[in-house]
Amino acid sequence: MKIALGSDHGGYELKNMIKAHLLEKGNEILDFGAESSKSVDYPEYGFKVGQAVVAKEADIGIALCGTGIGISIAANKVKGIRAALCTDSYMARMAREHNNANILALGSRVIGSGVALDIVDTFINTSFSESRHTRRIKIITDFEEK
Repeated sequence: MKIALGSDHGGYELKNMIKAHLLEKGNEILDFGAESSKSVDYPEYGFKVGQAVVAKEADIGIALCGTGIGISIAANKVKGIRAALCTDSYMARMAREHNNANILALGSRVIGSGVALDIVDTFINTSFSESRHTRRIKIITDFEEK
């Protein structure tokens, strides 16, 4: 799987841990930064991950900041993105199954690395369960098109 990955300074260390984990599992990674723990602005990285997913340069994206809130808001400003901030594996599974989320947002200051890796694995290994959820995603997409 090809995964777009990006973080601000707050998510930098966890981003690198997730990147190593995903590479070890044979995934291809597009790393949009940040390149260090030096302070940067999270919207830039949320936008980059979102744009890569929408352009189909990546299958899905993972975006991190300190809480995951800011970067998820930024990513969701990219037309076509459904970024979900998840704090456990159940949320990650539901984000993919019910909401067809295409970006996982994580907060590096609110979850541990072990939990984060479990959330990542759940997110990338879960598929959208079409059925009734397709209609709901269409409602969101139609609104976004207005």
